[in-house]
Amino acid sequence: MSSTAASSTVGGGGSSEPSSGGRRSSKRPKYSKFTQQELSACKPILTPRWVILTFLVAGVVFIPLGVLCLFASRGVVEIVDRYDTDCVPASSRNNMVAYIQGEGEKRCNRTITVTKQMKHPVYVYYQLENFYQNHRRYVKSRNDGQLRSPREENDVKTCAPEDNVGGEPIVPCGLVAWSLFNDTYSFSRNSQQLPVNKKGISWKSDRENKFGKNVFPKHFQERAPIGGGTLDKNKSLSEQEDLIVWMRTAALPTFRKLYGKIETDLNAGDKIAVLLENNYNTYSFNGQKKLVLSTTSWLGGRNDFLGIAYLTVGSICLFLAVTFAVLYLVKPRQLGDPSYLSWNRSAGGLQ
Repeated sequence: MSSTAASSTVGGGGSSEPSSGGRRSSKRPKYSKFTQQELSACKPILTPRWVILTFLVAGVVFIPLGVLCLFASRGVVEIVDRYDTDCVPASSRNNMVAYIQGEGEKRCNRTITVTKQMKHPVYVYYQLENFYQNHRRYVKSRNDGQLRSPREENDVKTCAPEDNVGGEPIVPCGLVAWSLFNDTYSFSRNSQQLPVNKKGISWKSDRENKFGKNVFPKHFQERAPIGGGTLDKNKSLSEQEDLIVWMRTAALPTFRKLYGKIETDLNAGDKIAVLLENNYNTYSFNGQKKLVLSTTSWLGGRNDFLGIAYLTVGSICLFLAVTFAVLYLVKPRQLGDPSYLSWNRSAGGLQ
C-alpha cells in the first residue's frame, strides 16, 4: 500500500467531525437580552430631593385616605348585646353547663335600644369568643367531597368521631357540621314582627360549587352527644345557608357569622324586643355569645384598622420628609460622581 493511500485511510478513520446528518449538541443557551440580563433597566439615583419628594407624596396621599376610611368606619351603626350569662336563670349560674345541657326550653327576652338611625338592610350577626374553629383536628374533621356529591357520601374516614351511626354514614359528617350554631333570634318593634331574611347570607360560590343540590342530610345529630343545630332532611345542603355560613371556618377565636338581614329601617330611639333561644353551649370552654346588629358602608363593616394604618404610615412619611428636608437645608452634603457607578463604566474601564 502506498503512503498516500495509507495516510488517507488513517485520516478518514481518525476524523472527529460530525456526520452530515448529525447535529452538534450544546448546552449553550440561545442568546437573548432576557437570558443574558441585558434588558434596559431603570437605575435611579436616590438623591435627597427624590427621597424627600417620595416621602412627601406618600404622606399627602395616605393621610387623606386614612381620614376617609375612618369616617366610613365611624359611620357604621353597630349594636352589640352579650347575652350568654344574662340568659341563664340566677339559680343556675353556679353550674351553667348543667343548665345548657338539661332538658326544656331556654327562651330569653332581651330589649335593644337603637341609638342612631339604621338604614336597611340591617345585618344580624352572632359573635362567639374563645371558640377555636382553626384548631387542626377540628378543621380536618370534614369531607368536602361528601358535601358536593352523593357519590362520596360513604367516604367518612376524615370525619371521626362524627363519621357514622350504626355503620351508616352521617351526612354531613365531621366535627365542624356537628357543632353547628343553633341559637335562634326573632325581633319585634311596637308589638309588630320584624322578619329576618335568611336568603343570600352565604357566599354564592359556596352554594353553587361546594354544597350539592342533590345532597341531603342523613343520620345527622341522631346519636348522643348532640353538638348543635339540626338540619331539614327535605332540603339539600345548598339550600341550608346557616350550615354553609358555619362551615366556612374562622381564623381567629373571636368571630362573627351572618345570621340574617332585617329589610326595614330602624329609627333612633326604637325599642327592639328580642326573643332568643339560648341553646348553644359555650359554657364548657368559657366562651361568650353576643348578638350584633350592624349597618355597612362602602368599606364594609365597622373596622378602624385600615384608617389608623393609613394615618400612621402617612404621618411617619410626612415626619421623615420634613426631617430630611431640614437636614438637607441646614447641612447639605455634596453628591458623589455618578460616573463611578458600575453600570456607567465601559467594558475596558472608565470613559
